[in-house]
Amino acid sequence: MNALIKAVTRILNRDARWGAFGGVNSDERILAFCITHTFLFYLFGALYLVAPIVGWVLVVVLVSRRAAAKPIDSQNSLWLIKLWIVCIILLEITLIVGHLDFNLGFGKIIKSTIGWAKGWALLCVFIVLGFAMKVRYQVICRAACIIGLIALVLTPFLVLAYIVGLPGHLYVSPLKIFGGAGAEFFTVILYEIDPFNGSPRWRFFAPWAPAVGLVANIYFLAAWFEKDLKWRLCGLLGNAIMIILAASRMGMIVMLLTPIAVWGASRLTRPWIMIASALVVLTLAIFFEPISHALLTLLDDIKGARASPTRIRATLGDIALYRWQSEAYWFGHGVVESGTHLVEFMPIGSHHNWYGLLFVKGMVGFLSFFIPFALTAIVLLVKAQYQVSSRLALGMCLVLSLFSVTENIEALAYMTWPAWLLIGIGLRSSIEDIDTNKNNLLAQFRLLSHKRETQPNTKTNFR
Repeated sequence: MNALIKAVTRILNRDARWGAFGGVNSDERILAFCITHTFLFYLFGALYLVAPIVGWVLVVVLVSRRAAAKPIDSQNSLWLIKLWIVCIILLEITLIVGHLDFNLGFGKIIKSTIGWAKGWALLCVFIVLGFAMKVRYQVICRAACIIGLIALVLTPFLVLAYIVGLPGHLYVSPLKIFGGAGAEFFTVILYEIDPFNGSPRWRFFAPWAPAVGLVANIYFLAAWFEKDLKWRLCGLLGNAIMIILAASRMGMIVMLLTPIAVWGASRLTRPWIMIASALVVLTLAIFFEPISHALLTLLDDIKGARASPTRIRATLGDIALYRWQSEAYWFGHGVVESGTHLVEFMPIGSHHNWYGLLFVKGMVGFLSFFIPFALTAIVLLVKAQYQVSSRLALGMCLVLSLFSVTENIEALAYMTWPAWLLIGIGLRSSIEDIDTNKNNLLAQFRLLSHKRETQPNTKTNFR
């Protein structure tokens, strides 16, 4: 308890929060402020609006800076940033074509374009900001730990609200008139009752409980990379509690597996990791049948724990695939459509990122997101062998890819933007983030190459 009180005292002291980094620059201060004040923005119903406004304003600032100074430094990953920009623009083109194919009208095109700017385009915006701006991943990790600490402080009151029977839903923010999204994005609640089993669930600051599992996992993984032990414990514990109280099945699985997966994937060049991986593959090959049977049984048990939502998700996916193939293969339907009573009137493709892409944007839209995302993961996998920030970024790709089969990534862009920012940070080459472990030969080679590049030419002319 004393440690918690001291941590709360530190969070109120700006110098204590950021003093370890030698202060923060203006860009870091703005981004950290947006993260650490998440709960406050949620309380006013402004959370849905903050990320699009801040993201696009910072893009304008970035462009003005580059116009007045020098362009973005030429780096080995710059081509990937350009690919992201091209593909996100292509997503807008598929949106327009889909609207024209189904005669949805000019008004719908304008509305959907605004949605594109707050969704798919926003993902690219924060990748570009992370790559081009001088933002350190350590600052984002500290902000994630602060979110965990705030969750630790608020959780007892949220649980007590359910125990004493306070109303779960408080109000819908009047700021909804500026959002254009559903009321759930602007509704402030203390808790909710699961209609399928009658148990309480806590959304914290998300529009629905499972979305907490995604966002809290982003902050949970960021907390792993925090160097201060006390802050790390606060971040890990607080975000883990959010995942558990949200009763997110995917969230709990990802929380347990992702740190281990990132640790292993970032050390593939180590000889003993290679040997261990070969042994694991050999074991899986020998005992494939019993292991696969056990995994399938476990998966069925997880699905059976909440059978009705699982059935709805599967049915939504089947409908989305069928209608995509039969009605709008290349450019999609342009907009989401409400399902029937069979799927509780849920929007078609809403519970699966890839099915949603196929239904709304078609095969062209699907590939426009899949290709840069897959290439980004591959590049980060290589860079993660010697660069710490790339390891964190690779973990973000893993979290987002796992949740993409249960959530619509685009709809939650306003909350997942720190992950895309960290991906951009991980793509840039930064000598300050190189792994200093002497056993990491790739890192030592990278440090040696940098030293040779920065040393002046000392060649001597002999006569």
